[in-house]
Amino acid sequence: MLEKIKSHINQSLQSLKNENIIHLSSYLSHGKMLRSKLILAIAPNHPKVLELCAIIEMIQSASLLHDDVIDEATSRRGEASINAVFGNKNAIMLGDVFYSQAFYELLSFDIKIARSVAKCVVRLSSGEIDDVMMSNAFQSDERLYWRMISDKTASLIATSSECAAILEGLDFEKYKNYGENLGIAFQIVDDILDVFGDEKKLGKPAMSDFKEGKSTLPYLLLYEKLNNQDKQKLKSFFRQDGIEAREWILARMNENNIFDLAQKIARDYGQKALKAISKEKNEHLESIVNEMIFRQY
Repeated sequence: MLEKIKSHINQSLQSLKNENIIHLSSYLSHGKMLRSKLILAIAPNHPKVLELCAIIEMIQSASLLHDDVIDEATSRRGEASINAVFGNKNAIMLGDVFYSQAFYELLSFDIKIARSVAKCVVRLSSGEIDDVMMSNAFQSDERLYWRMISDKTASLIATSSECAAILEGLDFEKYKNYGENLGIAFQIVDDILDVFGDEKKLGKPAMSDFKEGKSTLPYLLLYEKLNNQDKQKLKSFFRQDGIEAREWILARMNENNIFDLAQKIARDYGQKALKAISKEKNEHLESIVNEMIFRQY
């Protein structure tokens, strides 16, 4: 089914009859397509399910294209990023093409689905703005972090679940709640792996987030545990990439059991996701939470 979704996206782009768009998009990787897996788990047999998946994947691709430009990223999923190969202008405009084509295809869907996706794109953009503003200095205010990851990461996962439920005629609020909590848990796990994960599996150096100006949950939890002198030292390492900074931070993380604290919070959100659909008896959605959030990492 995932290959059929990719094929639908290709057909949608082919209809634009622009060889430059086709060429640029051929360099994109769609990753694990989590959002499509959620949609397929909720509305597997609906005649428009593949089309909905394609729309969501185009929006995801658009947001990542723009994100790579903002972060000045040189790679995406182990391959050279579009902006690194073809420049920022092409990456931005290709993202705009994906957004626009997705909205064009939304015209054939129920207005509730169109509104959900439109609101989500606003949230995605708001989260990106918050992320950029937060990168100017270390942010110790957890409220900003929760708002940012809710908008930037969880919103499209929540919308995917909500729209699939609308398509299937189910209680979409339950599924939206499921997706929102899953998205937050997913981001926390990603934040944990950035600090404690295997660099070979990550495909990037450990602690890249802090170096790039991201005040993620492990650092916020650590900040709360430190004395005033060490708080200032942690702040001084923000956006730094030296061995001293990495070793000092990791030592403080281990001393204060930050891995366990962050993992518990991620799993609490995973439990909230499962609770939201506990009466729906959807084994596929339950297994997604278990595989992503309750696995060993």
